[in-house]
Amino acid sequence: MSTTPNFEELLQRDGFLVYKTRGVSMRPLFRENRDLVTIRPVEGKLEKYDVPLYRRKGGGYLLHRIIGVQGDNYIIRGDNTFVKEVVSTDKVVGVLTEFKRKQKMHTVDETGYRVYARVWNFIYPVRFVLHKIRRFGGKIKRALKGETI
Repeated sequence: MSTTPNFEELLQRDGFLVYKTRGVSMRPLFRENRDLVTIRPVEGKLEKYDVPLYRRKGGGYLLHRIIGVQGDNYIIRGDNTFVKEVVSTDKVVGVLTEFKRKQKMHTVDETGYRVYARVWNFIYPVRFVLHKIRRFGGKIKRALKGETI
């Protein structure tokens, strides 16, 4: 049995959690193993564009953006993903409040960050189409090389 506290225990004990991001699902905002995020306990109901830290069904945690709220559920998607998840409020363990990028601290209340979150969500349909075109182009390229699709 591990004696290392999990994220929820650390949040409860310290009132905040700071860690380096992993994965690419929140690019371009966060770069893997480079940017630091600060997570704090949730106070009240989260809103569209908030970035909660939540428990996944199979274990582990994800930090993705809320793109919609439906009752006691959040519709969530990573900034660099194309799949929505429905996450109940009881799975949310904390929320992004600040982050460190290129040695500079930022808060989620800054105008630049708030504009980014809204614009990135607004242009999702264009990003989705470009993603599909790239995937289709890759299939054509492999077919031309004689690889199986």
